[in-house]
Amino acid sequence: MIGTSDTAHGFIVRTMNADEVNLTIEWAAREGWNPGLHDANCFRAGDPDGFFIGELHGEPVGSISAVAYDGQFGFIGLYIVRPEFRGQGLGLRIWQHGIAYLGQRNIGLDGVVAQQANYRKSGFELAYRNIRFQGIAEAGATNGPSLVDARSVPFDRLAAYDSQFFPAPREAFLHAWFNQPEAVALASVVDGQLRGYGALRRCREGRKIGPLFADDAQTAETLFTALAAHCPGETVALDVPELNSAAVALAERHRLTSVFETARMYTKRAPDIPLARLYGVTSFELG
Repeated sequence: MIGTSDTAHGFIVRTMNADEVNLTIEWAAREGWNPGLHDANCFRAGDPDGFFIGELHGEPVGSISAVAYDGQFGFIGLYIVRPEFRGQGLGLRIWQHGIAYLGQRNIGLDGVVAQQANYRKSGFELAYRNIRFQGIAEAGATNGPSLVDARSVPFDRLAAYDSQFFPAPREAFLHAWFNQPEAVALASVVDGQLRGYGALRRCREGRKIGPLFADDAQTAETLFTALAAHCPGETVALDVPELNSAAVALAERHRLTSVFETARMYTKRAPDIPLARLYGVTSFELG
């Protein structure tokens, strides 16, 4: 899809280039979303053709990401219109373009709660809430007897474990996510079995932990503690599915407080994901 245009009004929606993905991340920072410093490259790895920018008379005014992970699943994010261009219907045009790109796939998104009604008009239904918990990272052991650098684990094993928690293959994205600068990625390996993994990345302010997947609460605790110990005294955030009470308890136990929430919504049936073992969402932009 090259783009859609309204030449009478000088408006066009087209695929972004790499520099424009960086521009969109800058817009996200201005919205207070606190993106990671290297999110642009990682996000684009998921689907280079799934990022769209709206231009009015040649000026970038809005964006959306519509990442097609495979033929069955996609995820919407980075839906932003610059404040001075809102209220003109441009956002709807950008939205329609992203939805059209994903076609008949099951589409997920993390939307602000206040916009649920608008997303329902496009066929999205609420599955559950995700809550951002945030606080100050505590000093502690940065490694336990079961923890190893996740990048030392064969990548196919990590991707297979990840596939339990995500409804589509995302190897290209994961490879970029694990190997981004200034990131820490840890895996729990017990008796040769992968029991969980997590990643910590640097953001505009502080750090975020995500994903955080684990077979049980103790493994999640060990991974979270070790990751947070890499940035003691800094702000750290963890995005938690509200339905996972053990994940909520983990965040509260480490004196993180709720600062933000999203509505996780899908156009079709919610994927069969073990939320009881999902302690930290990878990102609100790509799922």
